[in-house]
Amino acid sequence: MLRDLEARIARVFAEKLQLEPPTPELDLFETGTLDSLRLVELLARLEGELGLRLPMEELEFEDFRTLARIARFVAARLPDYSLEDDHGAATRARD
Repeated sequence: MLRDLEARIARVFAEKLQLEPPTPELDLFETGTLDSLRLVELLARLEGELGLRLPMEELEFEDFRTLARIARFVAARLPDYSLEDDHGAATRARD
């Protein structure tokens, strides 16, 4: 579920980046939590922690603006990761 992935990413903020874990909808760029250097560090940590590759050509700042958006972006790249929509119906993250 997406909330589990959000929690996992929040732990990366706390344990690997030594940053206060953000709330899911906090704008990470507007608050100064992330800048371009921290974003690169976050990407490297996410790749290591989650065992996935995030190609530079697929990266858009908007996908990393909030914890919720990061989780959705990452989920779409994890094989067979399913999400629940607002009505509880399971869908594949890549759909």
